[in-house]
Amino acid sequence: MSLLGSIAAAEWPGTESQWNGYAKYDFSVDERPSYVVVPKQAAEGNPWVWRARFPGFHAEADLLLLERGFHVAYINTNDMLGSPTAMKHWDNFYDFLTEKGLAKRVALEGVSRGGLFVYGWASRHPDRVACIYADTPVCDFKSWPGGKGKGVGSSGTWQRLLKEYDFTEAEALAYQKNPIDILAPIAEAKIPILHIVSLNDVVVPPTENTFILAERYRKLGGEIEIIEVQEGTERSQGHHFTHPDPKRVADFIEKHAGQP
Repeated sequence: MSLLGSIAAAEWPGTESQWNGYAKYDFSVDERPSYVVVPKQAAEGNPWVWRARFPGFHAEADLLLLERGFHVAYINTNDMLGSPTAMKHWDNFYDFLTEKGLAKRVALEGVSRGGLFVYGWASRHPDRVACIYADTPVCDFKSWPGGKGKGVGSSGTWQRLLKEYDFTEAEALAYQKNPIDILAPIAEAKIPILHIVSLNDVVVPPTENTFILAERYRKLGGEIEIIEVQEGTERSQGHHFTHPDPKRVADFIEKHAGQP
């Protein structure tokens, strides 16, 4: 454990509470609600996981990583759908946390629409990313929320996206910077990727998202693993499920982001 890691908890601002037995500090960055969950003993180099959207969903791997000395961090840019405005907040959040002593290369975790954030930011800053883990991620917003393929889409969120990006419908449909389009810098940096998908997901169909991204990433020379769940729950239209292997996720992140 580094000396910096051992004193990091005392340096966090904001309000302290508990999250699953770990100290959690809530504060603001760029006037956005943010937090960090601090391990009881930080691993060497102060590795960390950055959650994008739905930070409490499928958190089992995060708990394993906290046990292994990782920090877990989050900034609330929830309704920004990975837009350039969100990316500016992300840049400032990264600067804030690394100035506090967290590792310069972070593990990104994106759930569902969180895929728009993690790929958008990784493509801008591949040198700052150790690995990407994405859970049923949106990789093309024409699929969700657009609903322009086989998925159910979300008309309300689609209208919000058009406003957030300042797009007309035609501009959104012609957009060439969805995750599936911006993989070259990520592949060039040899960033390893792990996705988990549900094969009956009609909200974010993997055939329109993860499977297209994986094919393109491999053609670029990148490495990506996919965990396939046969069926998500009926209530969630296949989008949610009990996570089958949190340890595999934690091991993947520790392998790639746990080294100073």
